[in-house]
Amino acid sequence: MISRRALLESSAALFATRLFGSSTDTPSKRPSPELQNLADVALHQAKKLGATYADIRINRYQDQRVGVRLSKDLTTGKDLESPFVNGETSFGFGVRVIADGSWGFAASPLVNREEIARIAGEAVTVARASAKLQNRPVELAPVPVYQDRWTSPFRRNPFDVPMAEKLELLRASVQEIKKDPRVFSGNGFLLFHSEDKFFASSEGSAIQQFIVQTVGDISAHAVDRKKGLSKSRNHRPPPLETGYEYVAAMNFGENAPRIREEVLEQLAAPPVQPGKKDLVLLPSHLCLTIHESLGHSTELDRALGYEANFAGTSFLTPDKMGKMRIGSELVTVYGDRTHPEGLSTVGYDDDGVKATRFTIVDKGIFAHFQTIRDQAHLIGEKESRGCCYADSWASIPFQRIPNVWLAPGPDSVTPEDLIASVEDGILIDGTGSWSIDQQRYNFQFGGDAFWEIKGGKKGGMLSRVAYQSRTPDFWQACDGIAGPAYWQQYGLFNDGKGQPEQINAMSHGSAPARFRQINVLLTD
Repeated sequence: MISRRALLESSAALFATRLFGSSTDTPSKRPSPELQNLADVALHQAKKLGATYADIRINRYQDQRVGVRLSKDLTTGKDLESPFVNGETSFGFGVRVIADGSWGFAASPLVNREEIARIAGEAVTVARASAKLQNRPVELAPVPVYQDRWTSPFRRNPFDVPMAEKLELLRASVQEIKKDPRVFSGNGFLLFHSEDKFFASSEGSAIQQFIVQTVGDISAHAVDRKKGLSKSRNHRPPPLETGYEYVAAMNFGENAPRIREEVLEQLAAPPVQPGKKDLVLLPSHLCLTIHESLGHSTELDRALGYEANFAGTSFLTPDKMGKMRIGSELVTVYGDRTHPEGLSTVGYDDDGVKATRFTIVDKGIFAHFQTIRDQAHLIGEKESRGCCYADSWASIPFQRIPNVWLAPGPDSVTPEDLIASVEDGILIDGTGSWSIDQQRYNFQFGGDAFWEIKGGKKGGMLSRVAYQSRTPDFWQACDGIAGPAYWQQYGLFNDGKGQPEQINAMSHGSAPARFRQINVLLTD
């Protein structure tokens, strides 16, 4: 017997598919008329109740995580395989209004005309209650009206791929990792995320979008019980906004033997000798340093003190725009929601602002904050930089980090050139532990793998490495960046912000870069 809950969930899923269409459908250039009709209910009701602005987002989210772990049973000595699969779908709508100069928001998982009208009324009630504590009225930067439909490019929807195909690919990879009995465990996972998004505003915009993201990772873990040591090594391809076709390009089978050998080398590697050293950082590592030191510090809500969750505010305040040097002449950094396959790439943000690219750091000088429509006027700007995002139909949109890129160096510069002029240094790959203070100023980063550089040559692996610096000191120490041929975008899939917490994903790209005389620590 089918339960009432299962029946309701099945009905909602069928209704959502009818509204948004199937991923195999030929996409229209225009948003769904049925979505627009539902949106009109909210916009009309909000205006009727006195709202001066209203928008509605009707969204469906799908997530799927597939993994296989192969590890040694300490009792029998045999390898045990542990596969797992989990997934979820979420469908609903949220209405946001401005009434009496203040924001109001309400949401519901029940998508029908009656509920939409009711929720629009609740949003207006919330706005009027909030207005009693509002210091000044909300002011929105102007935006053109858009009627559009945008889809992130993909060839194969991951949610249409048979589960057996995904599990077999991971199983083959972890079996390859475990071919050496000294490796305690091998792990592999695939993560897929999609968003059907519809946005309509009282200003006349109606925008439908479909976004697909694909993430994967394999890892090897080795243990030396006599020494009480354990190490891990990952192959973590850049997470991208693309389809299942990318999984083959992740090259799990080709990289499984490499990380198997490297985790064993790392287990036996000598500890680093601490002190001032030159660092050559690969894009797979530098993505997290960019994110924490330049991504979060240039969020305007942090700079103004409106946001202080997840490591506080920012040392960069509006008076420093266009004045403060935070990097060397080589350091130019962009915010960009247009780059192909970036995890934060969209056609339009959740304010209905068309995606754009803008300069954050210009030849070492802090140039611009990330902004959304109700922030731009706070720093004397007339347009939003399109950084508005909500992680759910039930979450209120607010300012989030876009894709953030470090521009590459001259065409002629290679990673080997960066290493060649280092007498005593370290090459770092992948991400590891990190810590940063409440103003995004003082920080410490580890990594996934480390190699000694001596006399301009890459040597053997090192262990127990971290480095410490301050954001402006670190970026001013950058004296070499490889050329465009070596530029790669990596990214983060679980960036938290706000309270209640919201999660979003973004890419951070760079070429390998060199930093002089950074304080290197010996970790526990």
